[in-house]
Amino acid sequence: MTLIWATRGRSWGFRFLLDGGYEDPLPAYEGAFAGTQGESELCRRVSGGVALRLLDPLHRKDAAGRVIPHDFVISEPLAHLVGSIEDGVREVWPLVADIYGQAWDSSEPPRPQLIQAAFRSARIPRA
Repeated sequence: MTLIWATRGRSWGFRFLLDGGYEDPLPAYEGAFAGTQGESELCRRVSGGVALRLLDPLHRKDAAGRVIPHDFVISEPLAHLVGSIEDGVREVWPLVADIYGQAWDSSEPPRPQLIQAAFRSARIPRA
């Protein structure tokens, strides 16, 4: 399973915290979210998986006062469990919630190695 996760923190800007194993996750991310500008939340099937955008479940905000969005590009086997935003909150959010909780209020974004290690230790639902 691959998971691309893009978000921002309170004081650090939008970035990829998980790259899905891509050297450059931007093309896969842009393909999955093409045409969705302006949508604060969404869940849609895309080639090979699901594009999911959800607002922070704890309503955390950035320094400008905006609720932080979390964008995910989800592949199988997890993708088949996600057919709605609610499914995403239930199935995907717990995989990253703890590490994001530790990182969102930091002055610097978390190191990729920390995020990857936390994600690897998360309990991943199986098909």
